[in-house]
Amino acid sequence: MSVAFRRESDEEHLEPSYAIPIPPGRNLVTIAGREMIAAKVAELEALPPPVDDEKARKALWRDLTYWRQRLATAEMMPVPSGEVVEFGCRVRLRLKGKEREIVLVGSDEADPAQGKLAYTAPLARAVMAAAAGDWVDFNGEEAVIEVLAVEPA
Repeated sequence: MSVAFRRESDEEHLEPSYAIPIPPGRNLVTIAGREMIAAKVAELEALPPPVDDEKARKALWRDLTYWRQRLATAEMMPVPSGEVVEFGCRVRLRLKGKEREIVLVGSDEADPAQGKLAYTAPLARAVMAAAAGDWVDFNGEEAVIEVLAVEPA
């Protein structure tokens, strides 16, 4: 049958709803990160399901599914030693003459505006395993990052 003769339902014109994409790789978390994820799950579970709004109900289910999965797959990392840069460290560095402080955290904890970078971010990967006093290559340039201090966050 030709498309011209079939009745189109309203469903065909709705924008599809997709699951929230899960960041690739392991779900490493700090103690604070695991607490944040657990609090998010508890907050969403405490919300009454929207009765009359199908779109809101699907959004709530999508968010709850994401955060439950993140809680189930969370791998709590041990507190770092602070001798070298590793997950959970606070790093003071100088990048092209500008001093900056970052904390390496899990994907869900990341907040670049607050200096919290996901351990998978390019800058975080560049300084990983460096010690205070080391110079690190970044963005194809040699020795542009000076690691000034490393400590557990």
